[in-house]
Amino acid sequence: MSDIPVIDLSRAPGERTAWNQPAWKVYLWAVCELLFVTNPWQISSGLRVRVLRAFGAEIGKNVIFRPRTRVKFPWRLAIGDRSWIGEGVWFHNQDRISIAHDVVISQETFLTTGSHAHRRDMALITRPIRIDAGVWVTSRCVILGGSIVETSSVVGPMSVVGGIRVPPGEIWAGNPIRKVGTR
Repeated sequence: MSDIPVIDLSRAPGERTAWNQPAWKVYLWAVCELLFVTNPWQISSGLRVRVLRAFGAEIGKNVIFRPRTRVKFPWRLAIGDRSWIGEGVWFHNQDRISIAHDVVISQETFLTTGSHAHRRDMALITRPIRIDAGVWVTSRCVILGGSIVETSSVVGPMSVVGGIRVPPGEIWAGNPIRKVGTR
């Protein structure tokens, strides 16, 4: 056998540590998310937004929320006025995700605030995400907890923002992500 230890996942702290709401609310949200938010046949952005607000999401005026989106915990999501959320965006928000006004989050982007203490016991570790006004996160990006994407910057397609700060007015792209221009 190897001398490299293996973490016994049966002893890992459970996912419910991030819930911060009663179980009934989390389960009810799962049903409503499936019917009204993730559902590709549900064509009304307004209905999607109303359901998210009913579960505590702070969503501004004239926000467009396309089909097939996912939101882990709406009570940990804030989106400012006139922002666009593209088809298939996934907010895996075990911590707060704050999106300012006039932001575009394009198709299939994955924003996750959670990770694990992989050297210790696989306990959940969370850090918030902040996306400032005028930002464009293009398609199929990954935004990790601790990331701050500042005013009017652009994140290029399929980029990974790994818990860093993207300065205002700059274009960053790749994996590893790096500055590729100015807006």
